[in-house]
Amino acid sequence: MKGMDRKDYEPPDVTARLGWKYHHLGIPTREARPGEVHLPRLKMHVSGFSTSPFGIEWMRFDDDCPFAEIVKTVPHVAFAVDDLDRELAACGLEVLCEPGAPSQGVRAAMVLHNGAPIELIEFKGR
Repeated sequence: MKGMDRKDYEPPDVTARLGWKYHHLGIPTREARPGEVHLPRLKMHVSGFSTSPFGIEWMRFDDDCPFAEIVKTVPHVAFAVDDLDRELAACGLEVLCEPGAPSQGVRAAMVLHNGAPIELIEFKGR
């Protein structure tokens, strides 16, 4: 992932040039939130995603959740991509969470850029 200078009115390179689409902002929390859903396979609770007009998802992690500490403590931005494997190979970033299937027809991975976790999500058949 090359760095580039951009003007304040220009969109980020990954959306303008690569076609990545904003999907959500994930915010870690230690507090239970109204309406949260426990995902036992992932060892985390999520809330807000389906109701936030801005795509904000709150995430609370079980004590034994295996995700990297930075994923559990630093907010991440998620982008939908057409081909997860291609984008992971092309971006050249450290992979924090290997590609996995959090739900049917979905593959996701987390990378690290400049100290921030970034999630890439691929949707099949939707």
